[in-house]
Amino acid sequence: MKVFDVKSFGRALRQRRKELNYTQAFLSEVSGFSVSFISDLENGKETAELGRAIRLANLLGLDCCLEIRGAK
Repeated sequence: MKVFDVKSFGRALRQRRKELNYTQAFLSEVSGFSVSFISDLENGKETAELGRAIRLANLLGLDCCLEIRGAK
C-alpha cells in the first residue's frame, strides 16, 4: 500500500489492526502507547511522533513501506 499523507498512513494502520482483530485498547496494552495516541494516529493527526508511529506499524506487522510482510 502506498502512503501519500498522514491520513492514508492512519487508514493503513487501522485496516491492519482490524485485520488482526485487535482493539485500540488491546494494542495500547501490548504496545505501551495510549489509546488516544493510537486513535490520533489512525485519524491522521499530523503532529504524531514519527518514531512512535513507525514502531506501532512494526508491531502490527507492517514494514516501513507499509506493505504487509510476506505479501506478494
